[in-house]
Amino acid sequence: MHKIFRSVFLLAVFFVAGFTAFVFAEESHVLATFSAGSSSDYYQTLIDTITGNWLKYGQPFTTLQGQWFWKIFLVIITAVPGVFLLHYLIIGPKHFNHDGKQILFFPFFTRVVHFFAAISFSLLAITGLMMVLGTILGGGALIRTARYVHIGAAMVFVLPAVLMFIMWFRDMLPQLHDITWILKFGGYLSKKKTPVPAGKFNAGQKIYFWLATVGGNVMAYTGYVIWGMGTTALDTVRLYAIIHNVLGMGILSFYLTHVYMSVFAIAGSLNSMKTGYKPKEEVDILHSRYKY
Repeated sequence: MHKIFRSVFLLAVFFVAGFTAFVFAEESHVLATFSAGSSSDYYQTLIDTITGNWLKYGQPFTTLQGQWFWKIFLVIITAVPGVFLLHYLIIGPKHFNHDGKQILFFPFFTRVVHFFAAISFSLLAITGLMMVLGTILGGGALIRTARYVHIGAAMVFVLPAVLMFIMWFRDMLPQLHDITWILKFGGYLSKKKTPVPAGKFNAGQKIYFWLATVGGNVMAYTGYVIWGMGTTALDTVRLYAIIHNVLGMGILSFYLTHVYMSVFAIAGSLNSMKTGYKPKEEVDILHSRYKY
């Protein structure tokens, strides 16, 4: 099983690298059309093109991009992990008996699709943050490389996002008991192991699912328009850039939450992701409405 997932990981990296190389080649072709100047001149021209002529969305885009977006993202990547660190120290992870009966939750195909999505999405989150915080990180080749990887990872992510949408659409539809789960915060604010109302997926996972699939594909489309801005009206590019960043804030917040809940909040959950099995006790407590 470990060899299989290593192979899947390498395959995902291969695809991201391939698409990144494609993006780099396309961008190099664009740069070659500039008779003089370096790539930094090109990017400065790119920014000036977006922000220089203040039309309908020029001023709000410039203000948000220059003064607010990077600050909000910085707050997200410090405040959200900070809250979860307190949760881990005060309440701690939930422990379940892994020696008893195991329930198959995720078949092999769904685990592979999720693995592809996890790798490409993680790269999207990391490189997206690098671009937003490019000035702090010094800009230059590092940020240009992050941009290439970001676009390449986005190309890879689209397919698993569509597959996950098809596979889990029915299970991710909202139910009345999801309201109770939200009001109880999924039981994560208590050290006691009491059943909470959730089917195969809880309300938090459902929210993240819709953000990651529908929102993720909206981000893919807006990102594509931003990348190929030469054939798009400037105001459209500005508007899509605003949408791209705002959606990114919400998705990043839930991504960090998902990582914490998947890796730290439940002891042994990483093994469940590899094997597809969850302990019966965990299912009975955290997925009390799931029929197995």
